[in-house]
Amino acid sequence: MQKEMGSGKEEFGAFIEKFTLPPPSKSPQLPLHSLTFAVKDIFDIKGYVTGFGNPDWARTHEAATSTAPTVLAILDGGATSVGKTVMDEMAYSINGENKHYGTPTNPCAPDRIPGGSSSGSAVAVAAELVDFSLGTDTGGSVRVPAAFCGILGFRPSHGVVSTVGVIPMAQSFDTVGWFARDPTILREVGHVLLQLSEVFPVQPCCIIIADDCFSLLSFPSDRVTKPLIKSIEKLFGSEIVNHIKLGDYVEDKVPSLKHFMSTYCQNQEYTVPSLMALSNALRLLQRFEFKNNHGEWVSTVKPDLGPGIFERVWEALKTTDEDTDRCQMVITELRAALSDLLQDSGILAIPTVPGPPPKIHTEVTALESYRARAFSLLAISGMSGLCQVTIPLGMHNDLPVAVSLLARHGGDQLLLNLVQTIYGTLKEQVSSVEKLSD
Repeated sequence: MQKEMGSGKEEFGAFIEKFTLPPPSKSPQLPLHSLTFAVKDIFDIKGYVTGFGNPDWARTHEAATSTAPTVLAILDGGATSVGKTVMDEMAYSINGENKHYGTPTNPCAPDRIPGGSSSGSAVAVAAELVDFSLGTDTGGSVRVPAAFCGILGFRPSHGVVSTVGVIPMAQSFDTVGWFARDPTILREVGHVLLQLSEVFPVQPCCIIIADDCFSLLSFPSDRVTKPLIKSIEKLFGSEIVNHIKLGDYVEDKVPSLKHFMSTYCQNQEYTVPSLMALSNALRLLQRFEFKNNHGEWVSTVKPDLGPGIFERVWEALKTTDEDTDRCQMVITELRAALSDLLQDSGILAIPTVPGPPPKIHTEVTALESYRARAFSLLAISGMSGLCQVTIPLGMHNDLPVAVSLLARHGGDQLLLNLVQTIYGTLKEQVSSVEKLSD
């Protein structure tokens, strides 16, 4: 195994450590033959310290004695790993900024944050340094950087891809996700990780546009919904397009959410109240599980943590188990409600994030409204465990734009096939929208 440290400017600051980990077989029959990939520094690789985005963590932990099954599966599929990527400290941010190892440069918009916490993995793909990469997504750590860097990002159904050999953040929400520029590669990686066999693609029974979610966008929602709806109509016909106010549906179908609306949603004018309540429930349980996983280490070592993350980590350490049972009830009710809505082959469309990536070094307080709206959107699949894909939709005012599609829990293959089916048409529709706005 060849090994080198760090990464130069030509690598956009994506890597924390470069090495070559070849596949056990070079057979051209393998699904990932000749492809290269990068791995977020949260996955164990035998003989390497898993750094978790923080030098104090790396200093106080031994090298891994085995490799995470997900990484082994990708290697067995024929791909070559070329290194580990930079991540936000302890996976506790969606910004992508790291004060110790540097902030990976967003190839789409160099003065903007790349998104986190799987920042380096997204940048490595966006900068064409690798064909695909592995990340993790608890609160949005694959979906957000995919949107900010203008690439595809897939968060699978919760619990369907192994998280063994991956440092936990909050187990109720932790998933192993992946990035790619090409929908075929996204699908092939999914087939390997999800252990899927080839099936004939199923046509979605309906595509539901969550109008209230699109109203949270900081730019005209038509820029996202128009190319999406036109693509669907062209491929499947207009009769399968439906519209919904998702917030009203969730409020009606998830009775346990009322507690989080009354307790936590004062003066939140800039978001959908029930989705804000979902976000608050998610973040409460996330804090509690993070404390159970890492509280003892943080209290003992007192690690040097960057702004925003420092406050979040120490706030988590104060969390009690109060209301965590209610959070679990919300998870159960929301999954049932969205299963009813989508049935076997329905698709829900929402924005991935509420607007373009913020500028690097934006003050934490200035991002408050953006974060609130972002987590309202991200909590939908976070709390329900549904699978979600982020799809790039070109540029608006020279900044990347994306949309997300969600399918039922376990509907990962449907979603991966749909991305492959729709991607070319979407690109055509985006081009025509961009030409009109020039």
